[in-house]
Amino acid sequence: MKKLLFYLLVLIFLSNAFAHNGGHGKPTVIWKFVNSNKTITADFIKKEGETVFLRNEDHKISTFNYNTFAQESQQYILDRTHWVNNKNKLQNAQSTLYSDTSIWLILLGITLLLFSIFIIKKKIKLLTFSLLGMVLVILGCKNANTTKVSLMAANNISFLESVFGVFDKISTRYDDQYFYIESDGIPAHEMMTGITNWQQQVPINHDYTGNNAWAIPIQPEVSENPLSTKDNFMKGAIAIAANGIPIFNPLNNRGEDANAIGELDKWGGHCGRADDYHYHLAPTHLQSKVGPDKPIAYALDGFPVYGETNQQLDENLGRFTSDSTYQYHTIKEYPYLIAAMKGKVKINPETVAPENEIMPQAKTKGVRPDLKPLRDAEIVNFTNPELHQYSLTYRIDSLKYIINYGWDNSGKYNYEFVNPDGTITKAEYKRK
Repeated sequence: MKKLLFYLLVLIFLSNAFAHNGGHGKPTVIWKFVNSNKTITADFIKKEGETVFLRNEDHKISTFNYNTFAQESQQYILDRTHWVNNKNKLQNAQSTLYSDTSIWLILLGITLLLFSIFIIKKKIKLLTFSLLGMVLVILGCKNANTTKVSLMAANNISFLESVFGVFDKISTRYDDQYFYIESDGIPAHEMMTGITNWQQQVPINHDYTGNNAWAIPIQPEVSENPLSTKDNFMKGAIAIAANGIPIFNPLNNRGEDANAIGELDKWGGHCGRADDYHYHLAPTHLQSKVGPDKPIAYALDGFPVYGETNQQLDENLGRFTSDSTYQYHTIKEYPYLIAAMKGKVKINPETVAPENEIMPQAKTKGVRPDLKPLRDAEIVNFTNPELHQYSLTYRIDSLKYIINYGWDNSGKYNYEFVNPDGTITKAEYKRK
């Protein structure tokens, strides 16, 4: 009886430890090529550089250039390469087949089995400890074989610095978790002109520094259930542009397409209730500044946001690249960018969908009460005549109104409202 139990233990251990899925049946993947009606059926083996290795039904391996495949086949290659690389990362990270938890479960199970076989004499206790030991061994082996890896390649600090470093007003730093972007919330380009559905806010500076800096995860992780931006994140930013300006959900906090209803300026931005300037569209105009091969933003899940592409995108508006990283791309129609967060994000526990907020999130602090929307107003001019001094002109019907405003180093904000008849109203606020 003892020998039978011992052999059963060995059999269970081996069958669980070395079991694997898959086989070597007939190939099932149909491969398509550009500028050709030719297709072949073969299994994917690997991709090395631009060379793709396939195995046909005769088990012969052939090589093809990656660029000769049609887009859907290219995407399949990238997805499979990503999957293979993740498996390799798992093996390298663990340095053994089993995780620490699996090892302890298996060792404890073997100990109980050996204890029951060679020490315990009573049959009831022998059966109890034997069954418990076998359960622990099975759980340990199952845990080892079902361990999943969601880690991607870590963001390269030098690359991040090269993206955000091209803008003079940006400061960056990092620790072991996050890459931080510091700015005053004011972009170098013109703002506000082109808005036809105005909420009576104007851009002022905000202190996105220190503990209130924007934070990009250095080690992004793929989420098993990406959260859609159609039903989430209508509060706060979802990304940070290369110039240090936050990017919000294309939908405003009422669930409306901010671009479609005229709330955005020519650069895809406007101001929130705290007079904080932010984008609701991807700032593609930054591409000329960062360079054609660089991202224009980083999502708060740690993945970069690039401009438009001819490559096939997934349902999140992103794709895995040939080096097994992930990146979002922009399109001209809604949802414009980041249809769903591919990466894992932390949610502010005090918020609920659809206004659930990604953490960490820099906070804004206004200086004056927010006003009611002025739906009939069209902003026709916005200038920066002096440092920290601005002038905004808006038109209702044929009448023009002007707001002159600015701030000094002491945190005092002055506003001058000029009516079409020349009368002026002034207001002063102090940032606390």
